[in-house]
Amino acid sequence: MPARISPEELGRFLPETGLCWIGGCSGESGAFREGLSGLSRPGLTFTSIFVPGLNRAGYLLETGAKVTTFFMLPEFIGQARVDFLPLPYREIRLWLARNPPSAMLVMVSPPDAEGMCSLGPVTDFAADILSGCETVIGHVNPLMPATRGTPGIPHDRFAAVIEVPQELGTQDPGSDPVAEAIARHAAALIPDGATLQAGIGRIPEAVLRGLTAKRDLAIHSGLIGDSTLHLLDAGALRADSPITAGVAIGTRALYDAVSRPAFGFHPPSVTHDLARLAAIRGLVTINSAIEVDLDGQVRAEATLKGPISGPGGASDFAAGARGDGGLRIIALPASAARGAVSRIVRVADACGPVSLGRFDTDVVVTEHGAADLRCLSPDARRAALIAIAAPEHRAALSL
Repeated sequence: MPARISPEELGRFLPETGLCWIGGCSGESGAFREGLSGLSRPGLTFTSIFVPGLNRAGYLLETGAKVTTFFMLPEFIGQARVDFLPLPYREIRLWLARNPPSAMLVMVSPPDAEGMCSLGPVTDFAADILSGCETVIGHVNPLMPATRGTPGIPHDRFAAVIEVPQELGTQDPGSDPVAEAIARHAAALIPDGATLQAGIGRIPEAVLRGLTAKRDLAIHSGLIGDSTLHLLDAGALRADSPITAGVAIGTRALYDAVSRPAFGFHPPSVTHDLARLAAIRGLVTINSAIEVDLDGQVRAEATLKGPISGPGGASDFAAGARGDGGLRIIALPASAARGAVSRIVRVADACGPVSLGRFDTDVVVTEHGAADLRCLSPDARRAALIAIAAPEHRAALSL
């Protein structure tokens, strides 16, 4: 049986050196944060999927440890002990396979009748790397819902457990008239029977919420938010295995629902596997961006101030949706800064790395319409994109 410890005793079980996975996303643990406070571990490197706007991971650096991150957070900028690897999910899987963590700190539900602790709605990479971890420490959270899909972790697999209740991290991107206009244009592109992937943020969430009148949809996505619950409750999803996801980030209403049979949570070896994605007929991907240039290249990771995120899974899903009825949608507002800045830009004015190449996107949607870029010449692509730019910026884009 694992030792039952307080957060202050975490250091007794945490290794001095090596790579340590620590739960992030909506399963970020306050108990682990408390236990690491004041602890010195300069020989450790922590890694996880840290979500910008949700996770606050700067405390890990206070231990003297290093951090390897795949998404940039504000507190990581300029930190010498942070190694930022802007990798898509398929390459994160390869990196973790080549650098298997020797320790894992993860939040789980209490054990069920068979002694299994569920990873809840934060399956993520934890299920893929568990077998190679020598030391596994659990935050057994009675408020963590048990979910279907992945078996979880046997309670006796833990070296130690901290048992304390904690609400899961919540995020509600809200909506606005621009997001709702984008959603209406996108809905006209998405047929009944489609399988949907959506990224994080206000625009993808609005697009999914706008599909409640559709029927026989399914979700196959690395991430889900409250919009998935809206589709389920509206009867828009099919009856057989309607939801396959890796992580849920939303409100308490979503977390209260994820134990229902409709939800299945799986690691990236399932959710982001290219062969599985390519076998899904009618896979529609819906992701947002910071900018789209007039060649159709998508930039979603940086602003003029530097990196603000990472590639995530968008390119994995774009690759998987290339065939058999697939459709790749990029949805974004036409402008920013109250209209002063166009988000449809000339190639020379674009900022940051290319997240999706010009042949990784089929349709770009703004509040002004949809630009279908498939089978168009370069000049026709530019014209289609200028037509959905904010009207006040179209003349400058045409120069």
